[in-house]
Amino acid sequence: MRLSTNYMGLELKNPLVPSASPLTEKLDKIKILEDNGASAVVLFSLFEEQIEQEDSTIEHFMDYGTDSYAESLSFFPQAHEYLSGPQDYLENLRKIKEGVDIPIIASLNGATPGGWMQYAKKIQEAGADGLELNIHYLPVDFNESSADVEKRYTDIVSWVKSNVDIPVAVKIGSRFSSLPAMAKALEGVGADALVMFNRFYHPDIDLEKLETKRQIHLSHSRDIRLPMRWISILRGNVNMNFAASGGVHSAKDVLKLVMSGADVTMLTSGLMAYGPELIKTIEADLITWMDENEYQSISQMKGSMSLIHSPKPQTLVRDNYMRTLLDFQANNKF
Repeated sequence: MRLSTNYMGLELKNPLVPSASPLTEKLDKIKILEDNGASAVVLFSLFEEQIEQEDSTIEHFMDYGTDSYAESLSFFPQAHEYLSGPQDYLENLRKIKEGVDIPIIASLNGATPGGWMQYAKKIQEAGADGLELNIHYLPVDFNESSADVEKRYTDIVSWVKSNVDIPVAVKIGSRFSSLPAMAKALEGVGADALVMFNRFYHPDIDLEKLETKRQIHLSHSRDIRLPMRWISILRGNVNMNFAASGGVHSAKDVLKLVMSGADVTMLTSGLMAYGPELIKTIEADLITWMDENEYQSISQMKGSMSLIHSPKPQTLVRDNYMRTLLDFQANNKF
């Protein structure tokens, strides 16, 4: 009970939640994560393109405009590369729900308002305890304004929220012109939580083949600083839960994020690097740290280091920026 937390109305035994990845695709893998202490799991994503493929329109959307920029030729997977179809996803969800005792949060990954959103209702009917909308969108249209991009997000969330009863989290990127305003807009259309942040994988160039290539780098503990900063700013100013995603590898990472205001901390890279036993290690280290520092519960520390607890919240960000530069200058004299 000391590590328990509430996320989107789900009572979780600890804040350690494996995020959507190949590690959360099948029942046998999820059972291992559960046995090692995961309090919930975000299921591997069902992609908009998979659903459109089933409707026999995927080839049109993949081919449309690919000659406009060479990078797009390898951006989307080919139709045969998908691991399963949407019906398989729903059946897999039902099977997983029957096989484990922890909450299962399904994941829908899309970018354009359309028929794929109908699967939110089917996911609810299949037994998901919650839904994570992973809106993975990279604007490349020079005529699309920031307001257009933000409306795309709110339209998708608004439609889904009006058609399901289960809680809905929204996984977003960090590059909005005003993240606080975007968070308030998503709160306004009913989002129950924000997952911060989506990782946009940037293509590399193969100098031998003279073509773009896909490449994934695992996160590092230093990557928690971005979600830590923004969760700290938003905590207490918007009425949503927060999930920190990116860089969680240790109990110290979890503690920093929870103190900033995170309700749960999501893991993928750490699990890939150290195995599912990492969850048990983090859980034990959390309890040890809390005993040594006389914390009775996670809720006692949650948000204790957020911006609203700063004596000068309006000047803190600017002040930190200036002091960081001055400290660097003082420690790096030639």
